[in-house]
Amino acid sequence: MKKNKLNDRKRTFLLITIPIVALFFCFNTLPLIKGVIYSFTNFKGYGSYDWVGLRNYKDLFTDSRVGGSYIFTFKLAIAATILTNVLSLLLALGLNSKIKFKSALRGAYFIPNVLGALVVGYIFNYFFTYILPVFGKMIGSKTFGSSMLSNTNLAWIAIVIVCAWQSIAMNTIIYISGLQTVPEDVYEAGAIDGATGWKKFRNLTFPLIIPFFSINMVLSVKNFLMVFDQIMALTKGGPAQSTESISYLIYNNGMSGGQFGFQSANAVIFFIVIVVISVMQLTITGKKEEQL
Repeated sequence: MKKNKLNDRKRTFLLITIPIVALFFCFNTLPLIKGVIYSFTNFKGYGSYDWVGLRNYKDLFTDSRVGGSYIFTFKLAIAATILTNVLSLLLALGLNSKIKFKSALRGAYFIPNVLGALVVGYIFNYFFTYILPVFGKMIGSKTFGSSMLSNTNLAWIAIVIVCAWQSIAMNTIIYISGLQTVPEDVYEAGAIDGATGWKKFRNLTFPLIIPFFSINMVLSVKNFLMVFDQIMALTKGGPAQSTESISYLIYNNGMSGGQFGFQSANAVIFFIVIVVISVMQLTITGKKEEQL
């Protein structure tokens, strides 16, 4: 009887697992394999194609537009990651303290994460295009008297603001989860030793929430490197291709620009870059956790 029950359980697990694995293979693994194959061709997205070997990969390193998109994407990812995590940690510290309406405030701060990125992008597009310029003219500011999105020097800052505004919610929740794992005994012992304010945070709180800090840093860098929806809603890569992210360039030129094979090679390189950066982050933060 026991063997029959074990066999029934295994059969049930297989019946559950096989469809999921099949779907994952069809919609994730198979397109990835096909993308790698197309990266060695001159495929335009339609019609016939020829094998070109490593030519696409060689051309990537001499294409100024690709280089500009990488520079912009990394600049945005670094700025947005720093801004998001600094503000998220400050909010988490405040929302984890003994204040009134704490639960209601946590729910309110999480609302931006519920909204779709495109919806948020179009709302901010209206704000940067119509509302902010009016305010800028009222205070006599030439910088904000016109739309930030039409300024090659300021458009990327507007995108950073939108990306951070929406990402802060999830990062704050993760930091709050980390802060709630810190035992009160630690703070009581620290208070006896005179640890207050900044010293309390630096020597007691932060070392104990480093695992949560690591999670937020890895997720932030990965998500901001893959920024797409905000670009689509705010600037579409403009003005003058100054806000063209790697993901947007791959989509725009690959799908409608007749560079499917070339941009497939770009996607492969971009995938490797993200994996390498994530592994480096996890390795560095992992060593710090071991030292504590």
